[in-house]
Amino acid sequence: MIALIQRVRKAEVTVTDPLQRITGSINQGLLILLGVHETDTEAEADWLSKKCVGLRIFPDGNDKMNLSLPDSGGDVLVVSQFTLYGNADKGNRPSFIESARPEKAEPLYELFCASVSDLLGKPVQRGEFGAMMDVELTNWGPVTLHIERRAKLS
Repeated sequence: MIALIQRVRKAEVTVTDPLQRITGSINQGLLILLGVHETDTEAEADWLSKKCVGLRIFPDGNDKMNLSLPDSGGDVLVVSQFTLYGNADKGNRPSFIESARPEKAEPLYELFCASVSDLLGKPVQRGEFGAMMDVELTNWGPVTLHIERRAKLS
């Protein structure tokens, strides 16, 4: 599972098809683009949600990245993005065969969102799974992190 994490001053996601509508909007916090790998399990969703919430990437009183999301009072917007497992090693058209199929990815996306919400004690804003979306953000810093947790296969 991949989380592409952006510390933002604000972020918003709009579903564009068939009618435009805003499905999630936050002020200061994290925009998390979430990709689910075909081998991912609940264990990866659980680990990654804890890692995202605990990251100390918000400024303290001395302007040092020392505060976590709960410490800063920030919010979270999570957007599913299967293209994070796109592979463009061969040719110019990416392959997405490592991305989990929707029937597997959606429950893990929902589990990740629920876990983040539980850890924060407040709702998580979301995109719409499987929809065509526009994401607007103001990256703060900029701070962007890529964190991946792969299933341990026996």
